[in-house]
Amino acid sequence: MANQTYSLNNEVTNFLDGLNHPFRAEIDELRKLILSTSADLSENIKWNGPNYCVGEEDRITMRIQPPKKQTQLIFHRGAKKQAQPTNRLISSKSKLLQWKENDRAIITFQSATEIENGTTDLKEIITEWINATK
Repeated sequence: MANQTYSLNNEVTNFLDGLNHPFRAEIDELRKLILSTSADLSENIKWNGPNYCVGEEDRITMRIQPPKKQTQLIFHRGAKKQAQPTNRLISSKSKLLQWKENDRAIITFQSATEIENGTTDLKEIITEWINATK
């Protein structure tokens, strides 16, 4: 984990406490990883899951729909549909990313091992995504 200072949002922690989600430890690990990657990110709740913003703009939303033992990270440019860029927003060749449109991609994790193995790629993707969507 990066040595960067970050703070988990208490509202998000309390929300997750109430879910008793079977993937909770992994969700918390992803929360820490995301927040430690960029000081520009803040955490809140959106669409019944942890959400990460730059300023007031949503950029990464965690889909945690219980009872599945998995989580998905949705990389986007906010809630409102925008004109599609001609090319993908980032040039990452990571096999983690499943592109839905040129400005929206999803990463699915189904185990702690997948998160651990994907940490380096995920940090690079987050950094690139935040820089591309500022």
